[in-house]
Amino acid sequence: MTKQNLYVDLSVLQTVPSSNINRDDTGAPKTALYGGVTRARVSSQSWKRAVRLAFKEDHVSVGTRTKEAAKLVTAKLKELEPALDDEAALDKTSKLFKTVGIKLNKDNETGALLLISRGQITKLAQYAIDNETLDKKEVKKVLNGDQSVDLALFGRMVADNPELNVDASAQVAHAVSTHEVVPEYDYFTALDDEQPEDATGAAMLGTINFNSATLYRYANLNMNELVHNLDEKDAIQGATAFIKDFLLSMPDGKQNTFANKTLPSYVMITIRTDTPVNLVSAFEEPVTSRNGYVGPSIKRLEGEYERTLQYVDKPILNLVLSKDGTKVGEQAANVTELLEKVTVALAKAVQDENIND
Repeated sequence: MTKQNLYVDLSVLQTVPSSNINRDDTGAPKTALYGGVTRARVSSQSWKRAVRLAFKEDHVSVGTRTKEAAKLVTAKLKELEPALDDEAALDKTSKLFKTVGIKLNKDNETGALLLISRGQITKLAQYAIDNETLDKKEVKKVLNGDQSVDLALFGRMVADNPELNVDASAQVAHAVSTHEVVPEYDYFTALDDEQPEDATGAAMLGTINFNSATLYRYANLNMNELVHNLDEKDAIQGATAFIKDFLLSMPDGKQNTFANKTLPSYVMITIRTDTPVNLVSAFEEPVTSRNGYVGPSIKRLEGEYERTLQYVDKPILNLVLSKDGTKVGEQAANVTELLEKVTVALAKAVQDENIND
Protein backbone atom coordinates (compact mmCIF):
# COMPACT_ATOMS: atom_id res chain seq x y z
CA MET A 1 0.00 0.00 0.00
CA THR A 2 1.34 3.44 -0.95
CA LYS A 3 2.09 5.73 1.95
CA GLN A 4 0.09 8.94 2.16
CA ASN A 5 2.16 12.08 1.68
CA LEU A 6 2.93 14.12 4.78
CA TYR A 7 4.49 17.56 4.42
CA VAL A 8 5.19 20.46 6.76
CA ASP A 9 5.23 24.00 5.30
CA LEU A 10 7.00 26.79 7.19
CA SER A 11 6.21 30.37 6.18
CA VAL A 12 7.95 33.14 8.12
CA LEU A 13 7.91 36.92 7.92
CA GLN A 14 10.95 38.54 9.52
CA THR A 15 11.98 42.16 9.38
CA VAL A 16 15.70 42.87 9.34
CA PRO A 17 17.16 46.38 9.86
CA SER A 18 20.30 47.71 8.16
CA SER A 19 22.32 44.55 7.53
CA ASN A 20 24.44 42.50 5.18
CA ILE A 21 23.86 38.96 6.44
CA ASN A 22 24.61 37.20 3.14
CA ARG A 23 27.06 38.71 0.66
CA ASP A 24 27.76 38.12 -3.01
CA ASP A 25 31.24 38.01 -4.57
CA THR A 26 31.50 41.82 -4.49
CA GLY A 27 30.63 42.07 -0.80
CA ALA A 28 27.14 43.46 -1.45
CA PRO A 29 23.97 41.92 0.04
CA LYS A 30 22.51 39.34 -2.33
CA THR A 31 19.49 40.41 -4.36
CA ALA A 32 16.95 38.92 -6.74
CA LEU A 33 14.61 40.30 -9.39
CA TYR A 34 11.03 39.28 -8.61
CA GLY A 35 7.85 40.92 -9.77
CA GLY A 36 9.92 43.29 -11.89
CA VAL A 37 11.76 44.90 -8.97
CA THR A 38 14.92 44.29 -6.95
CA ARG A 39 14.41 42.32 -3.73
CA ALA A 40 16.73 41.61 -0.84
CA ARG A 41 17.72 37.93 -0.90
CA VAL A 42 19.29 35.57 1.61
CA SER A 43 20.44 32.27 0.14
CA SER A 44 19.06 28.95 1.35
CA GLN A 45 22.62 27.69 1.84
CA SER A 46 23.43 30.42 4.35
CA TRP A 47 20.27 29.80 6.36
CA LYS A 48 20.82 26.03 6.36
CA ARG A 49 24.29 26.61 7.75
CA ALA A 50 22.79 28.82 10.45
CA VAL A 51 20.40 25.99 11.30
CA ARG A 52 23.26 23.47 11.50
CA LEU A 53 25.17 25.77 13.86
CA ALA A 54 22.04 26.16 15.99
CA PHE A 55 21.72 22.35 16.08
CA LYS A 56 25.14 22.17 17.70
CA GLU A 57 24.14 24.64 20.39
CA ASP A 58 20.94 22.65 21.04
CA HIS A 59 22.87 19.34 21.15
CA VAL A 60 21.07 17.98 18.09
CA SER A 61 23.12 15.31 16.30
CA VAL A 62 25.07 16.85 13.43
CA GLY A 63 27.63 15.44 11.04
CA THR A 64 30.66 17.15 9.58
CA ARG A 65 30.99 18.36 5.99
CA THR A 66 34.63 18.02 5.06
CA LYS A 67 37.22 16.81 2.58
CA GLU A 68 39.06 15.16 5.46
CA ALA A 69 36.61 12.32 6.18
CA ALA A 70 39.39 9.76 5.64
CA LYS A 71 41.56 11.44 8.28
CA LEU A 72 38.64 11.36 10.74
CA VAL A 73 38.11 7.63 10.12
CA THR A 74 41.86 7.01 10.48
CA ALA A 75 41.91 8.86 13.81
CA LYS A 76 38.92 6.83 15.04
CA LEU A 77 40.65 3.61 13.93
CA LYS A 78 43.70 4.45 16.04
CA GLU A 79 41.45 5.36 18.97
CA LEU A 80 39.62 2.02 18.79
CA GLU A 81 42.78 0.00 18.03
CA PRO A 82 45.75 1.77 19.71
CA ALA A 83 48.17 -0.90 18.47
CA LEU A 84 47.72 0.29 14.88
CA ASP A 85 50.45 2.61 13.62
CA ASP A 86 49.69 5.57 11.34
CA GLU A 87 50.52 3.72 8.13
CA ALA A 88 48.40 0.67 8.95
CA ALA A 89 45.41 2.76 10.03
CA LEU A 90 45.61 4.89 6.90
CA ASP A 91 45.87 1.80 4.73
CA LYS A 92 42.68 0.37 6.25
CA THR A 93 40.88 3.65 5.72
CA SER A 94 42.02 3.93 2.11
CA LYS A 95 40.70 0.43 1.41
CA LEU A 96 37.34 1.33 2.96
CA PHE A 97 36.91 4.36 0.73
CA LYS A 98 38.18 2.51 -2.34
CA THR A 99 35.72 -0.32 -1.73
CA VAL A 100 32.76 2.05 -2.21
CA GLY A 101 34.41 4.03 -5.01
CA ILE A 102 35.26 7.23 -3.13
CA LYS A 103 38.53 8.56 -4.51
CA LEU A 104 41.19 10.07 -2.28
CA ASN A 105 43.91 12.40 -3.54
CA LYS A 106 47.58 12.34 -2.60
CA ASP A 107 46.75 14.18 0.62
CA ASN A 108 44.11 11.54 1.47
CA GLU A 109 41.30 14.01 0.96
CA THR A 110 38.07 13.51 -0.97
CA GLY A 111 37.71 15.51 -4.15
CA ALA A 112 34.58 17.25 -2.85
CA LEU A 113 33.10 17.99 0.55
CA LEU A 114 31.51 14.90 2.08
CA LEU A 115 28.83 15.14 4.75
CA ILE A 116 29.36 12.25 7.15
CA SER A 117 27.88 11.60 10.59
CA ARG A 118 29.90 10.84 13.70
CA GLY A 119 28.12 7.50 13.94
CA GLN A 120 29.17 6.61 10.41
CA ILE A 121 32.80 7.49 11.20
CA THR A 122 32.81 5.24 14.25
CA LYS A 123 31.09 2.32 12.52
CA LEU A 124 33.37 2.55 9.49
CA ALA A 125 36.40 2.33 11.75
CA GLN A 126 34.92 -0.58 13.69
CA TYR A 127 34.04 -2.42 10.48
CA ALA A 128 37.61 -2.05 9.22
CA ILE A 129 38.92 -3.48 12.51
CA ASP A 130 36.50 -6.42 12.49
CA ASN A 131 36.88 -7.38 8.81
CA GLU A 132 40.05 -8.12 6.88
CA THR A 133 38.01 -8.65 3.70
CA LEU A 134 35.77 -5.72 2.89
CA ASP A 135 32.31 -6.15 1.41
CA LYS A 136 31.05 -3.26 -0.73
CA LYS A 137 27.42 -3.76 0.29
CA GLU A 138 28.28 -3.76 3.98
CA VAL A 139 30.48 -0.65 3.75
CA LYS A 140 27.74 1.08 1.77
CA LYS A 141 25.24 0.05 4.44
CA VAL A 142 27.42 1.64 7.13
CA LEU A 143 27.74 4.87 5.11
CA ASN A 144 23.98 5.07 4.61
CA GLY A 145 23.06 4.25 8.23
CA ASP A 146 23.36 6.19 11.49
CA GLN A 147 22.43 9.45 9.82
CA SER A 148 22.75 12.65 11.79
CA VAL A 149 19.74 14.99 11.76
CA ASP A 150 21.38 17.48 9.40
CA LEU A 151 22.34 14.71 6.97
CA ALA A 152 18.79 13.33 7.02
CA LEU A 153 17.34 16.80 6.48
CA PHE A 154 19.67 18.32 3.91
CA GLY A 155 20.88 15.20 2.12
CA ARG A 156 24.22 14.27 0.61
CA MET A 157 25.59 14.00 -2.92
CA VAL A 158 28.58 11.77 -3.61
CA ALA A 159 29.71 12.24 -7.21
CA ASP A 160 32.09 9.27 -7.04
CA ASN A 161 29.29 6.87 -6.11
CA PRO A 162 25.64 7.99 -6.37
CA GLU A 163 24.65 4.89 -4.36
CA LEU A 164 25.85 6.84 -1.31
CA ASN A 165 23.60 9.81 -2.05
CA VAL A 166 21.02 10.70 0.59
CA ASP A 167 17.82 12.38 -0.58
CA ALA A 168 17.12 15.55 1.39
CA SER A 169 13.88 15.55 3.37
CA ALA A 170 13.90 19.36 3.75
CA GLN A 171 13.71 22.03 1.07
CA VAL A 172 14.69 25.60 1.94
CA ALA A 173 13.88 28.54 -0.31
CA HIS A 174 15.97 31.65 -0.75
CA ALA A 175 14.43 34.30 1.47
CA VAL A 176 13.27 37.39 -0.45
CA SER A 177 11.92 40.74 0.66
CA THR A 178 8.20 41.27 0.29
CA HIS A 179 8.92 44.68 -1.20
CA GLU A 180 11.42 46.49 -3.41
CA VAL A 181 14.77 47.42 -1.88
CA VAL A 182 17.26 50.10 -2.84
CA PRO A 183 20.91 49.20 -2.11
CA GLU A 184 22.61 51.57 0.33
CA TYR A 185 26.22 52.30 1.20
CA ASP A 186 27.82 53.24 4.49
CA TYR A 187 30.91 55.44 4.07
CA PHE A 188 33.21 55.12 7.08
CA THR A 189 36.60 56.28 8.28
CA ALA A 190 38.99 55.00 10.94
CA LEU A 191 41.42 57.12 12.92
CA ASP A 192 44.83 56.09 14.23
CA ASP A 193 44.75 56.23 18.05
CA GLU A 194 48.43 57.16 18.10
CA GLN A 195 48.06 59.95 15.58
CA PRO A 196 49.56 63.31 16.77
CA GLU A 197 47.03 65.95 17.80
CA ASP A 198 48.19 68.36 15.11
CA ALA A 199 47.79 65.75 12.35
CA THR A 200 44.62 65.53 10.25
CA GLY A 201 43.04 62.92 8.04
CA ALA A 202 41.85 59.35 8.49
CA ALA A 203 44.06 56.29 8.56
CA MET A 204 41.50 54.30 6.61
CA LEU A 205 38.48 54.93 4.37
CA GLY A 206 35.91 52.42 3.24
CA THR A 207 32.32 51.58 2.35
CA ILE A 208 29.97 48.78 3.39
CA ASN A 209 26.93 47.82 1.33
CA PHE A 210 23.70 47.12 3.20
CA ASN A 211 19.92 47.11 2.98
CA SER A 212 16.93 46.63 5.26
CA ALA A 213 13.98 44.41 4.48
CA THR A 214 10.96 42.43 5.60
CA LEU A 215 11.81 38.94 4.40
CA TYR A 216 9.51 36.11 3.40
CA ARG A 217 11.20 32.84 4.40
CA TYR A 218 9.93 29.41 3.37
CA ALA A 219 10.93 25.79 3.94
CA ASN A 220 9.18 22.45 3.85
CA LEU A 221 9.69 18.98 5.28
CA ASN A 222 8.85 15.65 3.66
CA MET A 223 8.07 13.62 6.77
CA ASN A 224 7.98 10.26 4.98
CA GLU A 225 11.50 10.86 3.66
CA LEU A 226 12.68 11.99 7.09
CA VAL A 227 11.26 8.82 8.69
CA HIS A 228 13.02 6.80 5.97
CA ASN A 229 16.34 8.53 6.69
CA LEU A 230 16.03 8.23 10.47
CA ASP A 231 13.21 6.39 12.25
CA GLU A 232 9.77 7.44 13.43
CA LYS A 233 10.76 8.79 16.86
CA ASP A 234 13.97 10.49 15.69
CA ALA A 235 12.18 11.93 12.65
CA ILE A 236 9.56 13.67 14.79
CA GLN A 237 12.24 14.99 17.16
CA GLY A 238 14.34 16.07 14.16
CA ALA A 239 11.38 17.86 12.59
CA THR A 240 10.69 19.75 15.80
CA ALA A 241 14.37 20.71 16.13
CA PHE A 242 14.46 21.90 12.52
CA ILE A 243 11.33 24.03 12.90
CA LYS A 244 12.63 25.63 16.12
CA ASP A 245 16.08 26.41 14.76
CA PHE A 246 14.80 27.53 11.37
CA LEU A 247 12.59 30.05 13.15
CA LEU A 248 15.19 31.31 15.60
CA SER A 249 18.49 31.14 13.70
CA MET A 250 19.97 33.79 11.44
CA PRO A 251 23.05 33.98 9.19
CA ASP A 252 25.66 36.11 10.94
CA GLY A 253 27.31 38.01 8.09
CA LYS A 254 28.50 41.45 9.29
CA GLN A 255 26.71 40.82 12.59
CA ASN A 256 29.32 42.75 14.60
CA THR A 257 28.91 45.75 12.31
CA PHE A 258 25.11 45.90 12.26
CA ALA A 259 23.87 43.95 15.35
CA ASN A 260 20.88 42.97 13.23
CA LYS A 261 19.69 39.84 15.09
CA THR A 262 15.89 39.87 15.01
CA LEU A 263 13.08 37.36 15.57
CA PRO A 264 10.18 36.49 13.28
CA SER A 265 7.17 38.81 13.23
CA TYR A 266 4.86 36.09 11.92
CA VAL A 267 4.99 32.30 11.59
CA MET A 268 2.61 29.95 9.77
CA ILE A 269 3.10 26.18 9.97
CA THR A 270 0.90 23.99 7.79
CA ILE A 271 0.77 20.18 7.86
CA ARG A 272 -0.48 18.79 4.55
CA THR A 273 -1.12 15.41 2.95
CA ASP A 274 -1.03 16.44 -0.72
CA THR A 275 1.74 18.86 -1.71
CA PRO A 276 4.00 21.55 -0.26
CA VAL A 277 2.94 25.12 -1.08
CA ASN A 278 5.34 28.07 -1.16
CA LEU A 279 3.25 31.22 -0.64
CA VAL A 280 5.81 33.65 -2.10
CA SER A 281 3.36 34.48 -4.90
CA ALA A 282 1.63 36.68 -2.31
CA PHE A 283 4.46 39.15 -2.92
CA GLU A 284 4.88 38.94 -6.72
CA GLU A 285 3.37 42.41 -6.67
CA PRO A 286 5.70 44.17 -4.24
CA VAL A 287 4.21 45.48 -1.01
CA THR A 288 4.19 49.26 -0.76
CA SER A 289 3.67 51.14 2.49
CA ARG A 290 4.62 54.32 4.34
CA ASN A 291 3.97 52.74 7.73
CA GLY A 292 6.09 49.59 7.61
CA TYR A 293 5.89 46.35 5.65
CA VAL A 294 5.09 43.72 8.29
CA GLY A 295 1.35 44.43 8.66
CA PRO A 296 0.60 44.56 4.91
CA SER A 297 2.81 41.49 4.34
CA ILE A 298 0.86 39.46 6.91
CA LYS A 299 -2.40 40.46 5.25
CA ARG A 300 -1.03 39.47 1.83
CA LEU A 301 0.31 36.13 3.12
CA GLU A 302 -2.94 35.09 4.80
CA GLY A 303 -4.88 36.13 1.71
CA GLU A 304 -2.63 34.00 -0.49
CA TYR A 305 -3.04 31.04 1.86
CA GLU A 306 -6.83 31.27 1.52
CA ARG A 307 -6.55 31.59 -2.27
CA THR A 308 -4.46 28.41 -2.55
CA LEU A 309 -7.20 26.40 -0.80
CA GLN A 310 -8.97 26.39 -4.18
CA TYR A 311 -6.22 24.10 -5.49
CA VAL A 312 -5.11 21.92 -2.56
CA ASP A 313 -6.67 19.68 0.06
CA LYS A 314 -7.62 21.04 3.44
CA PRO A 315 -4.53 20.79 5.67
CA ILE A 316 -4.38 18.63 8.79
CA LEU A 317 -3.29 21.70 10.75
CA ASN A 318 -2.64 25.37 10.07
CA LEU A 319 -0.95 26.97 13.06
CA VAL A 320 -0.02 30.64 13.35
CA LEU A 321 2.19 32.58 15.76
CA SER A 322 1.49 36.30 15.54
CA LYS A 323 1.00 39.07 18.10
CA ASP A 324 -1.89 40.41 16.01
CA GLY A 325 -3.81 37.12 15.83
CA THR A 326 -4.80 35.31 12.63
CA LYS A 327 -7.77 34.97 10.28
CA VAL A 328 -6.71 31.66 8.74
CA GLY A 329 -5.33 29.31 11.38
CA GLU A 330 -5.17 28.20 14.96
CA GLN A 331 -3.32 30.71 17.12
CA ALA A 332 -0.33 29.65 19.22
CA ALA A 333 0.61 31.70 22.26
CA ASN A 334 4.37 31.28 21.93
CA VAL A 335 7.08 29.19 20.26
CA THR A 336 6.89 26.50 22.95
CA GLU A 337 3.17 25.96 22.40
CA LEU A 338 3.67 26.08 18.64
CA LEU A 339 6.27 23.31 18.75
CA GLU A 340 4.21 21.21 21.15
CA LYS A 341 1.15 21.33 18.91
CA VAL A 342 3.19 20.53 15.79
CA THR A 343 4.89 17.60 17.54
CA VAL A 344 1.54 16.13 18.66
CA ALA A 345 0.03 16.53 15.19
CA LEU A 346 3.03 14.95 13.45
CA ALA A 347 3.17 12.04 15.89
CA LYS A 348 -0.52 11.31 15.31
CA ALA A 349 -0.23 11.63 11.53
CA VAL A 350 2.81 9.33 11.36
CA GLN A 351 1.19 6.79 13.72
CA ASP A 352 -2.09 6.80 11.73
CA GLU A 353 -0.13 6.23 8.54
CA ASN A 354 1.70 3.25 10.05
CA ILE A 355 -1.58 1.78 11.31
CA ASN A 356 -3.07 2.09 7.81
CA ASP A 357 -0.01 0.53 6.11
